[in-house]
Amino acid sequence: MARKYFGTDGIRGATNLSPMTAEMAMRVGMAAGAHFLRGDHKHRVVIGKDTRLSGYMLENALVAGFTAVGMDVVLVGPMPTPAVAMLTRSMRADLGVMISASHNPYADNGIKLFGPDGYKLSDADEEAIEALIDGTVPLVPSAEIGRAKRIEDAQGRYIHFAKSTFPEDLRLDGLKIVVDCANGAAYQVAPSALWELGAEVVAIGVGPDGRNINAGVGSTAPGVLQETVVASGADIGIALDGDADRLIVVDQNGAIVDGDQLMATIALGWARRGRLNGGGLVATVMSNLGLERRLAKEGLELIRTKVGDRYVLETMRSRGYNVGGEQSGHIILADYGTTGDGLVASLQILAEVVRAGAPASEVLHHFDRVPQVLKNVRYDRGAKPLEGSSVIEVIAAAESELAGKGRLLIRPSGTEPVIRVMAEGDDAKQVEATVDRICDAVRAAA
Repeated sequence: MARKYFGTDGIRGATNLSPMTAEMAMRVGMAAGAHFLRGDHKHRVVIGKDTRLSGYMLENALVAGFTAVGMDVVLVGPMPTPAVAMLTRSMRADLGVMISASHNPYADNGIKLFGPDGYKLSDADEEAIEALIDGTVPLVPSAEIGRAKRIEDAQGRYIHFAKSTFPEDLRLDGLKIVVDCANGAAYQVAPSALWELGAEVVAIGVGPDGRNINAGVGSTAPGVLQETVVASGADIGIALDGDADRLIVVDQNGAIVDGDQLMATIALGWARRGRLNGGGLVATVMSNLGLERRLAKEGLELIRTKVGDRYVLETMRSRGYNVGGEQSGHIILADYGTTGDGLVASLQILAEVVRAGAPASEVLHHFDRVPQVLKNVRYDRGAKPLEGSSVIEVIAAAESELAGKGRLLIRPSGTEPVIRVMAEGDDAKQVEATVDRICDAVRAAA
């Protein structure tokens, strides 16, 4: 069933425009609250947010919706998305809500929902909530309206949890770490956790003003981090995104280390210590072929899924893997959490650097990336360019050319009328030419 409001990661959009309005947030609170009123116990929802100006508006609207259907609300303020998932479970709440548009600009916002187990909601739950959003939700009698309470120690709880994932026999003493918090949700917790573990911390992107989240800082804009690492003589740099569920690392030379290298670092380290479950890791179809080949040398397998962390997590859970993620730096470690956690993943990376006693550039480089080219072709809505016979023929010829020495991926975007054409292989010129031929064919058929 096509969903009206929920995308691959909750509800998201420009604030004060449908669907991201205060009215919609209140209706989401009423609908989600009513859906999760199960049993006779007093029901509770945990609400966190990032640092966007619109977070106040949406937070208050959600509180109104949840309390109107009889749910108590626990407000934790600016907190990483994974912290909300963790607190939802630890506080035995019925539901968790994160108000964030992740790496998007400040004018956007979103609502992510977590079930009592800390996992993002199933399609069935989201469809049931959508039906209630557009329907009539019964309100409770006045005596049963819920209460709202803000807890002040939520940050300390999450810092304690994050530190508990770092090996007890290790410390960060002697490491100089630059951490870029994107002026987002982790601007207090990430520097504190690293400092408490012994690191010398240089913090940037820690001055949120409601409008500067992700603005020229964070995992999607690592330039300032690169410059700061080199200028300060730091050993490593860590960049989180606005809601801190993903990370990118910079080595001591200022070179970017992407999610594929980070997943390899964790998976290979865990495999050496007998901690890796499933015999490999789970990543999306966008992960580089170099990662797949590197794992194969160690007898490990790369399982690929559709783009989106929810598909990675579904495969991890169904097949028993405990490491997975995306090239963008969204890394899921099932031993510690139910969603991507940039801080926890960074602590695992730092543990490998400490154990090796070597520069980050050596510890975090496990393979040379296979040349990869990705281009987009826009088409008119309603057209079906991938069904044209000429396009099918060009794609078949390209697959034959790359067989055994590369990989081809062609997929329509899930959010806009765009065909994404990606190829990778050992011959960079061949890969570029292959992508261009397919793009030309798609344009001609569009």
